[in-house]
Amino acid sequence: MADTKREIERKYEAAAEDELPELTGVGGVEAVTDQGVAVLDATYYDTADLRLARAALTLRRRTGGDDAGWHLKLPVADDVRDEIRAPLSDTVPPALLALVRSRVRDAPLVPLVRLRSERDVRHLLDADGALLAEVSLDRVHAERLSGGSGTAAWTEIEVELADDGDPAFLDRVDKALRRAGLRRSSAPSKLARALAETGGDAEPAAPPRKPVTAGDHVLAYVRAQRDAIVELDPAVRRDVFDSVHSLRVATRRLRGALRSYGTVLDRTVTDPIADELKWLAGELGADRDREVLTERLTTALSELPYHLVVGPVRARLRTWSDTRRGGTRGRLTAALDSERCRALLDTLDALVEEPPSLEAAARKPSKVLGKAVRKDFGKLSALVGRALDLPPGHDRDVAMHEARKKAKRTRYAAEAAAPALGRPAEALVKALKSVQTLLGDHQDSVMARGALRELAAEARTAGEDTFTYGVLYGREEQRAAAYEAALPTVWKAAVNEGEGLLRTRYA
Repeated sequence: MADTKREIERKYEAAAEDELPELTGVGGVEAVTDQGVAVLDATYYDTADLRLARAALTLRRRTGGDDAGWHLKLPVADDVRDEIRAPLSDTVPPALLALVRSRVRDAPLVPLVRLRSERDVRHLLDADGALLAEVSLDRVHAERLSGGSGTAAWTEIEVELADDGDPAFLDRVDKALRRAGLRRSSAPSKLARALAETGGDAEPAAPPRKPVTAGDHVLAYVRAQRDAIVELDPAVRRDVFDSVHSLRVATRRLRGALRSYGTVLDRTVTDPIADELKWLAGELGADRDREVLTERLTTALSELPYHLVVGPVRARLRTWSDTRRGGTRGRLTAALDSERCRALLDTLDALVEEPPSLEAAARKPSKVLGKAVRKDFGKLSALVGRALDLPPGHDRDVAMHEARKKAKRTRYAAEAAAPALGRPAEALVKALKSVQTLLGDHQDSVMARGALRELAAEARTAGEDTFTYGVLYGREEQRAAAYEAALPTVWKAAVNEGEGLLRTRYA
C-alpha cells in the first residue's frame, strides 16, 4: 500500500561547520526540541536518460529515520511536492512504478545516485506544544552510481512545514535564516544537486522557439496537449479531483487539432493517432460520465422536498454509483497500464519531434489557421441549425449532441489559432464555450433520464416505490426544455463572434 503526504519545505545553503540557528521566538515558536541525529541512506532510481529527473520527479529507496521505505515525489508548485510512500522492499513497488509509467514507459529504472546523510533534527513548537515545522541540518555525501562518476559533499538546512501548517510561517522563518547569513539553495532537490556535481545532470530541454509559421502554432498546441496527457496520468491513477476530466479534455483537444489542421499536418499520418486518442478518451469517459451523473442525480435528489422522497432512493443511488465506479476505475487503470497506451505516448513523442508537415505548415499562420477555424465554424453552424429545426424528442437530442461535439472541436481549433489570430479567435473561444456548456448540460440531462429509467427498473424489481424517480425524470425534462429554449440566444452570440472572425482580413 502507498500513502501520500503533502510536503512544503525550503532548503538553504550551509557551510560544513555551520550549526542550526536559534529560532525560538520566531513566528510564534515557543520551544525548539532536539530530536537527535538520524543516519539516512537513500538510493535514487531513474531511467538511463533521466526521464524522471527532467520532469522534477524523484524516486528513492531510503533506510534510516522514521520513514524508511520507498518515496516518490511529484512536484505540485514551488516548494510544494506530494510524497507518495510505500513500504521498504528490494524492488520498486508496483504502486509507485504505475505512477511513473507515463514517463518511463518500458525503460528500466536503474540506481542513479546514492545519498548518505547525517540529519540533525529540531522541532519548532508553538505555545501549546503543537508542531509548527521540522528543521534539520543535513550533511550529505553523494555517490554517482550510473550515468556519471564521482562523489560530492555539502551541508544544507531544510525547513519542512508541519501537516496542515500555514505556509506564511515559512516566510517568517526564512527572514530569520537570512538574517543569520543563510541563502536559499539553488538546487530544487538533493538529487538535482547530486546530479549537477557528479556529472551528467538532467539539463532541461531548450524552450521551443517563438511560433512563426502555421506549423509552429499547431505544433505548439499539439506539444502542450501531449505534455498534459503525460503529466496528468499519475493524478488520474491517484484519483485526484477533476483529473479524469482534465486528461480527457487534453486528448480531445489534441484529437481536434489533428482533425482541424489537416492542411498543416498530414492526416494520413495523424488520423491513426486521432483514432487512438479517441480510444483513450472513451476509456476515460466511462469514469467521467459516472462522476457527472452521480453528482447531478445526488444534487437533484437533495433539492427535492422531503415528502417527495419515497423509499430508499439515496441508498440505491449510492449503490448504483459505487458498483459502476469499481468497474470503471478498474477499466481505466487497465487502459493506462496497457501496451496500447504506452505505444500511443511513444507515437505522440515522435509526432512532436518529427511532425509530418505539409506545404501549408510553412505559410503565414493567420491565413492557414483562420481558414481552418472558419471551415469548422461553418460545419457547426449547419449542425446547430438542424437541431433547432427539429421538434423536441430523440432526433433533436441526437442532433444537439452532434452539435456539442462539433462545438468542442471548433473551440479547440480557435484555441490553437488564438496566438496568431488574436482577439477575434479569443472572443470566439469564449462564445463557443458558452454554446458547448449549454449543449453539454442538455446531454447530461439526456443521460440522467436514461440513468433514472435504469434506477427505477432496479427499484421496481426490488419491490420499492418508484415515485421519486418519476419526479426526478420530470424535472430533467423541464431542464432539457429550458436548455433548448436558451440555445437560439446563446448561439446568436457565438454567430456574432464567428462573423467577426469571418470578416477579418488576415495578412
